[in-house]
Amino acid sequence: MPMPTSNRPIPSIGRSQTAFKRLMHRTLFLMGGLCVGGAAMLMAALAEPAQMIFHRILELTPYAAFIVTPSIFGFCAFLARKAFPNSQGSGIPQVIAATELHDSEDRSALVSLKIAAGKVIVMMLGLAGGASIGREGPTVQVGASIMAAFGRWAPAGYQVGLLLAGGAAGIAAAFNTPLAGIVFGIEELSQSFEARTSGLIIGCVIAAGITSLAIMGDYAYFGSTAETLPLGRSWLIVPLCGIAGGLAGGLFSRIVIAFSTGLPRAFTKRRPIAFAMACGFCVALCGFASADTVYGTGYAEARSIVHATATLPASFGALKLLSTLFSSISGIPGGLFAPSLAVGAGLGADLHILFQSVPIGALALLGMVAYLTGVVQTPITSFVIVAEMTQNHAMIIPLMATALIANTTSKLVCPESIYRALSQVFLTPAADEAAGDGSPSPSRMAQDPQKQNFGGGS
Repeated sequence: MPMPTSNRPIPSIGRSQTAFKRLMHRTLFLMGGLCVGGAAMLMAALAEPAQMIFHRILELTPYAAFIVTPSIFGFCAFLARKAFPNSQGSGIPQVIAATELHDSEDRSALVSLKIAAGKVIVMMLGLAGGASIGREGPTVQVGASIMAAFGRWAPAGYQVGLLLAGGAAGIAAAFNTPLAGIVFGIEELSQSFEARTSGLIIGCVIAAGITSLAIMGDYAYFGSTAETLPLGRSWLIVPLCGIAGGLAGGLFSRIVIAFSTGLPRAFTKRRPIAFAMACGFCVALCGFASADTVYGTGYAEARSIVHATATLPASFGALKLLSTLFSSISGIPGGLFAPSLAVGAGLGADLHILFQSVPIGALALLGMVAYLTGVVQTPITSFVIVAEMTQNHAMIIPLMATALIANTTSKLVCPESIYRALSQVFLTPAADEAAGDGSPSPSRMAQDPQKQNFGGGS
């Protein structure tokens, strides 16, 4: 006699296994985010002592920079080309390029634990040599490299999302600005909004933020400010600051792009070490002319302007821009965010001469947003990051307006985003020259039909 059958659905073992795999993947991603936060804190802890080493040397004689800085620049350029290829610059272009590559081996040429370790080591050497560089941009490449390592156990379709999440978490942890990290991941790294990617970004930023809170506590990068910009005549500073910052930032980006992709590259690639040393000598000249205020990240100088606790030379903003420019085109690892904020703060301080009724702190915030937007052309990220790092919500509207004007002005000078333009260096045969070791560029490997693996990861 046949047994009676039931219409009740039988639980699927396959569904349970799928749910378990998803749980394991999310746990893995959160662990990666915690590691990104730890790496960002490590870089923050190492940056200050590295800068102090250089200032201790300057205490012996200010002329020491003319020997130490070119020598360190040359050594860092050598390491970036020979020992850790594709670690030069801020690292954000490498992450953008990695998201456009389809093969895991191609991506590993741009984001790997070896590159991350080299990035940290060589960047700290640069700071110890007086380079005008930041640690926040490099944290993006380090974060993406860490998440790429965790992504080896994840499905192929998650690879790009993990790179975006790692980069966004790096910015969030470095500045303690979680919203800015999320916005940067969407506005610059991916330039789109996709449900699965946004979930990865938010989760990774949360994990990195928890690590930052556990180690550093809840803090504002530049300290809390309460400056305001009352509606009225003082708002004349908004378009003026936006135009000035946009023009200066756009010109900076155009020069950097030209030295990376244009005609000057045909000259600098022949003797890259000598060129880096020449750039280091120019940085030393800027430092000597500024009374040693333009070396390093510029964090202390920008903070002193925001809170009006110190008086810097009137030429600080211009010389900081030049020292950052020479550091950027030299080919050594180092970011643009912190130095750009310092340049912008200097710009705001200079404008205080014309608008003495406006608090210098408010001018500094407007200058930081204007110049940072002019350089990176990410207006939303720029005003969000400045508002978060000063916990000043009263300035949101003028910061937004300044960012919009600066972005429009910058595009008149430099139509293409600096990070997008520089990412093409790593997607063309020119990457062979950047690596300096004769190895095939990521783009050549990606163009090889025998090595392509599209797997949904793009």
